Amino acid sequence: MRGKNAVVVVPVVEGALAIAAGAVEVVVVVVVVVVVVVVVVVVVVVVVEVVVVVVVVEVVVAVAVVVVVVVAVVVVAAVVVVVIVEVGRGGGVSLIYFIITTTVVII
Repeated sequence: MRGKNAVVVVPVVEGALAIAAGAVEVVVVVVVVVVVVVVVVVVVVVVVEVVVVVVVVEVVVAVAVVVVVVVAVVVVAAVVVVVIVEVGRGGGVSLIYFIITTTVVII
């Protein structure tokens, strides 16, 4: 009787081991796929964030440069107008005072 039972038990154990090995293999494949997907998503998010941050910084810098240029043009135009008015009025001392005051205010 023992021989008969042994003949039946061995294939059952081998089958169970094969199923367990197959299950472990499937779990390993799933874990590897999940890790690869997570890494790809993280890399894409980081790259997109870096690109977005760089674009935002570039836009802010461009706007700041435009604002500075516009302010500088307005100040220079105002100084030119005042110089023309002062020279037309014959005021030399007040012109120098205005230029110094304007320069200090701008700085």
